[in-house]
Amino acid sequence: MTLWDRAEKSRFDHAPSDCVLATAGVAESQCCHKSVAVRTDDLSCRLLDKDTMSQEPPAPVVTMIDPTRTPSPKARTLWAINAALMWAVVAITEIVWAVVLSVNSDDPAWWPNLSVAAVTIILAVVHITVVPSWRYRVHRWEISETAVYSRTGWFDQEWRVAPISRVQTVDTERGPIDRALGLSTVTITTASSAGAVKISALDKVVADETVALLTEIAARTRGDAT
Repeated sequence: MTLWDRAEKSRFDHAPSDCVLATAGVAESQCCHKSVAVRTDDLSCRLLDKDTMSQEPPAPVVTMIDPTRTPSPKARTLWAINAALMWAVVAITEIVWAVVLSVNSDDPAWWPNLSVAAVTIILAVVHITVVPSWRYRVHRWEISETAVYSRTGWFDQEWRVAPISRVQTVDTERGPIDRALGLSTVTITTASSAGAVKISALDKVVADETVALLTEIAARTRGDAT
């Protein structure tokens, strides 16, 4: 072993143990503020310092849970009123159509109109009385430290999970009937092509608390990631 080899071996042996070296060739680099000469058989040298190497924070783990929180009990009234208004438009349209036929025809056939009216009444009664209770049994929501969960629908049901890290904005919506019943809808906009997550028919106090909680969790999550 030459004198140069002995000197370089001594310097390498005394290099700090908390430095990670991936070396090639003959190079001299600064590791943990100390000069380290490394002699190898290739032509490149790469130096990683464990103390200064930046590390990405681990992504939060989203736990899949079944949401348990329900809308306001007044949600059934809201959905029944909305259904009644929809069927009222249908009924008015059928009445206008029947009047137009009676005016323009000397002997109009009433049985098609009566059949359509009977079907309309049956569907309207089911939609106004049965569907709101059905929807109330299905609709659930939940908020955790990592995600927002919602389940909506009645015959066709949808389950959404929105990670807190993807939440962009949180808003409340109140239509005229919502205001009359003291209800609000929380809309959570996320970076997702599926669109916003909506938690509908919440009592106004609950909706305001939900918005404040989501804002706090989202801010805390972003703070932990920086």
